[in-house]
Amino acid sequence: MMGLMASEKTRTVESTTVSSSAAPDGRQPGAPGTRAWTTRLLVAGIVLAAVNLRPAITSLGALLEEVRDGLGMSGSVAGLLTSVPPLCFAVFGVMAPRLARRFGPGAVVCAGMAAITAGLLIRPYAGGTAGFLAATALALMGIATSNVLMPVIVKRWFPDRVGSMTGLYSMALAMGTSVAAAATVPLTDALGGGWQPGLAFWAALSAAAVLPWLPFVRDRRTAPAREDAVRRPDAAAGREAAREEAPAREEALAGEGTPAREEAPALRITRSRTAWALAVFFGLQATAAYITMGWMAQIFRDAGVSAGTAGLLLAVIMVMGVPLAFVIPRVATRLPHQGPIVLVLGVCGLAGYAGLYIAPAGGAWAWALLLGVSNCAFPLALTMVGMRARTGQGVAQLSAFAQSTGYLISIPGPLLVGVLYQHSGGWGLPIALMSALMVPQMLVGVVAGRNRTVEDEAAR
Repeated sequence: MMGLMASEKTRTVESTTVSSSAAPDGRQPGAPGTRAWTTRLLVAGIVLAAVNLRPAITSLGALLEEVRDGLGMSGSVAGLLTSVPPLCFAVFGVMAPRLARRFGPGAVVCAGMAAITAGLLIRPYAGGTAGFLAATALALMGIATSNVLMPVIVKRWFPDRVGSMTGLYSMALAMGTSVAAAATVPLTDALGGGWQPGLAFWAALSAAAVLPWLPFVRDRRTAPAREDAVRRPDAAAGREAAREEAPAREEALAGEGTPAREEAPALRITRSRTAWALAVFFGLQATAAYITMGWMAQIFRDAGVSAGTAGLLLAVIMVMGVPLAFVIPRVATRLPHQGPIVLVLGVCGLAGYAGLYIAPAGGAWAWALLLGVSNCAFPLALTMVGMRARTGQGVAQLSAFAQSTGYLISIPGPLLVGVLYQHSGGWGLPIALMSALMVPQMLVGVVAGRNRTVEDEAAR
């Protein structure tokens, strides 16, 4: 698939050169082979980075009971643990655009993968709840910065294929999420039954994701640079093609700070109603996602399902994102309004929660499928980030604002679920809370799905 994505006719890649003075393989910049090789490497880096953006969370969800027993956690403290991901995403995600401007997106993502690796290696053996939380925060810091920068890199490198590339990225993210949920318990058993090796295993996967980003560490832009000598068309048809390429090239260069173009002033993003709607939508879908990743396996286990089967059910919820995360962004980019997709996903979520309340074990597989469809609000939100801004700089600001604000909104959800579970002694109230949050998610999602851009709204 990566070869197909790299070989497709991409105006931006074909009409630009790599920004560094020499390509990573030593060939002169601008050579067709160099551009194709660089694009394939970037696609591989995007996919591997996406695969590693959730195993740190879902592997913990599959072993939450064992970790609680091993560290002596109460239900409320475990709820705090499941709230750490959105807290870190909110705090560290807002730093990502500034770090990217200073060091380049490629360097930041590379450092993020290294931070994930270090955090996953350290946390099982840190000793005590405080050390476990600190190492988890280190891994989540790497995830947070990469979360924000992935849509930016996609928009800049592939401005005419935002839907397909976002789909590929989201599909890889869903695959990593589901594999970690399904495989953590069997891996733990195979490694001797202790939860520490089962959690530490996933550091090997994130270590592999560091490698494809190394050639981009010195590239301050990780985006096609302005070409000094564009291939010269020979006839009128060629000149027309060059004129058609110009908008995509200008869009790819937005916010890059090239010498030939002054950087546009920062948007007053808080003036945009669409930006606020997208941030709230992102926050509510993140609330549902982190409640699911942190607590869903435990809900099934408390209903009488075995630990291995509960992990598989969590994996089913996550694996639904593999095909749908590729399909939904492509469909969304073809629609003038993404509201209908928002409503379909919301209805699936309400049906899944209702079934989970009535017969959690009897219809477990059906509820897992419905909740898996509902969780695909995440790739839809990422797609709308790319669609609701016209320029690369606008996407960077909108991505940082929507994700940081959204993750702040999502912090109380998993914690509140833990408190309600501990004090009520069951899952009725937590499931009712999950269902209630789905209604405003649908409403703000419809607003965010309107055919507007934050640049237009912020300028008014």
